[in-house]
Amino acid sequence: MKLTALNSTVRRALLNGRNQNGNRLGSAALMPYAAAETRLLCAGGANGWFFYWKRTMVSPAEAKLPEKEKEKEKEKAKAEKSVVESSYWGISRPKVVREDGTEWPWNCFMPWESYRSNVSIDLTKHHVPKNVLDKVAYRTVKLLRIPTDLFFKRRYGCRAMMLETVAAVPGMVGGMLLHLRSLRKFQQSGGWIKALLEEAENERMHLMTMVELVKPKWYERLLVLAVQGVFFNAFFVLYILSPKVAHRIVGYLEEEAIHSYTEYLKDLESGAIENVPAPAIAIDYWRLPKDARLKDVITVIRADEAHHRDVNHFASVSVLSHSLNHLFACLKS
Repeated sequence: MKLTALNSTVRRALLNGRNQNGNRLGSAALMPYAAAETRLLCAGGANGWFFYWKRTMVSPAEAKLPEKEKEKEKEKAKAEKSVVESSYWGISRPKVVREDGTEWPWNCFMPWESYRSNVSIDLTKHHVPKNVLDKVAYRTVKLLRIPTDLFFKRRYGCRAMMLETVAAVPGMVGGMLLHLRSLRKFQQSGGWIKALLEEAENERMHLMTMVELVKPKWYERLLVLAVQGVFFNAFFVLYILSPKVAHRIVGYLEEEAIHSYTEYLKDLESGAIENVPAPAIAIDYWRLPKDARLKDVITVIRADEAHHRDVNHFASVSVLSHSLNHLFACLKS
């Protein structure tokens, strides 16, 4: 009699006990009784109660419920995956097309971020060292060029790929430190944060283009890790100590980059390097003609480096005057 009453109580609790979301309750108070009842029914049969309990616990509709839930979860996961793949903001962006109506294939930059490089810029401009700091910056860059020439020689594709991994570091470091200083001092940056971060992004796009042309070998990838790790930390410390020297060094590095890309173009013109078709990413980023060649790509990259040269040499003076004005203001206060 007691067993029958217990079976009825447990059955009602399991059949009728649902939470507010429609899911079956797993009451901690009732679960021991349910386990005990199951063991008793399995052991003695209890006049057929086990088969009745099992039949009433699972209905055909409830048996199909987990399958439906699994299908919904799969569809939800698939939708979330497609959203994440389409945009790193987690929001599905609208369809973007080119001017000719074809679909825009790039997520790393948008059509409004592409541009036509100013190839008429003066490539021969050189900042003559005027003081001790300028001479230190100039000699440092010349010293760094020696191992680069020994390692790459005239393999300008590999050289460009390697150096662009380093060239994108100064703009990011400078923009980051100026950003933090603006936050600390509640001051405007005069547009320098955006300018330096755009320079870093432009150098990164140079790298993305060169990777399409030159497939780096495993030892070159290891070299990139080592050089970038050393250069990032060294430039970070240098920028904190003297932004003037840091920008001056970058200006001289860009002058050397112009020289390297000029030699690259000479080998393309002489036939030493094949003038292959331009990568699709370069055509869209610099708005080049559809039939553009590697020579056109190197030409616009060299023009970009000339622009970075002028910006950093100017920043060396601008950042210095800004730092001095801030120092004088602090001394007066």
